[in-house]
Amino acid sequence: MFMRAKAVRVKNTFRRRLIFIKSTFNEMTQNESDDIRYMKEALKEAQFAFDKDEVPVGAVIVSNNRIIARCHNLTETLNDVTAHAEMQAFTSAANTIGGKYLTDCTLYVTLEPCVMCAGAAFWTQIPRIVYGAKDEKRGYSLTGQSILHPKTIIEGGLLADDCAMLLKDFFKKKREM
Repeated sequence: MFMRAKAVRVKNTFRRRLIFIKSTFNEMTQNESDDIRYMKEALKEAQFAFDKDEVPVGAVIVSNNRIIARCHNLTETLNDVTAHAEMQAFTSAANTIGGKYLTDCTLYVTLEPCVMCAGAAFWTQIPRIVYGAKDEKRGYSLTGQSILHPKTIIEGGLLADDCAMLLKDFFKKKREM
């Protein structure tokens, strides 16, 4: 009798663990598909920048599975070196939520943030940044220091080839002019 009860308990524990693993896998799969969807939205913004003859970098900020900001580079249009996609998105998102701290948000950007944008991300306290292509020349990671908020999780390389191709096409077009 005792052995049978123990065997049933072990079986139920195993079943609970299996259900937990399945639900975790489903959440990861859902998060990955959401990440891809939002990065594709950032790529659309980058295409808008490309069409305006701006460096094609796009950004979206998401809160509670809703895009609250979508922006692209406007440095040429505004004649402002600080008008990067991320900076525009931080301002737009802060205006949308009515506060400067983006503690329940995720930034999706097609290019690794520069030092300026990483510093601004620090001040927004954004908990998660997902970027596409690595910026080999001006990315914040080249400093070798963590400029981001200590609680910020950064994930790079999502749709990196698509993001990089848009940038390469833009600069190739510029060289041919």
